Amino acid sequence: MNEVISTILNHRSLRHFEDQPLTDEQIKTIVSCAQAAPTSSFVQAYSIIGVKDQERKRKLAEIAGNQEYVAINGHFFVFCADLYRHQLIGEHHQKEVLPSIQSTEKFMVALIDAALAAQNAAIAAESMGLGICYIGGIRNNLEEVKQLLKTPERVIPLFGIAVGYPTKLTGQKPRLPFEHIYHEDEYEQDQEVYLEQLKEYDELISNYYRDRTGGKRTDSWTEQMAAMLEKQSRMYMKDFVQKNKMDLR
Repeated sequence: MNEVISTILNHRSLRHFEDQPLTDEQIKTIVSCAQAAPTSSFVQAYSIIGVKDQERKRKLAEIAGNQEYVAINGHFFVFCADLYRHQLIGEHHQKEVLPSIQSTEKFMVALIDAALAAQNAAIAAESMGLGICYIGGIRNNLEEVKQLLKTPERVIPLFGIAVGYPTKLTGQKPRLPFEHIYHEDEYEQDQEVYLEQLKEYDELISNYYRDRTGGKRTDSWTEQMAAMLEKQSRMYMKDFVQKNKMDLR
């Protein structure tokens, strides 16, 4: 197993960091690795906002549900879907690009581009001995995040990544079984097989929590998912996206 694969397979979300900033060279390396990710048709429909200002980080931490590690870390990156520059390109070349920019397809391209770039950044950071944690909680209030980061129309902050020197290592949560994720030639639709795989995974996750908490927690993965999905969260998202002129046509 080479070092790249070892780094990827060793991933775990870390939430306790030293209050020590990354160097400018480390930040540039991580962003350069993000930019090396594949991008659909070379569109490069994303931007990354690095947040150094401690007051901004504190406000982002509050928005994200008072997550302390959003404020205390080595650096906080916010990944954005970005079609603003493409609007300017159309204006510069006097081409009618808005119908394309406002399509669901280009919105998906921007989301995918940002996600690919972010994962490259995450792997790069971890390969440097740093810890990372993705932060979706900034979507709790994107209007406030946009004002805080001064993003223009056609730019949607999607998630953050807290990066830093870890002070506490956590266990690695077992993922779904390979056979449940990987389908050969066609999607497995035998519900008995499907549910049996989930049952086995539930037992694995329950045992993981039991061992980790000394028996204080034993819930299964499907119990977690059912409880989470029963609660409607961030239901404002469609209106927010359309308000920011990504109309999803």
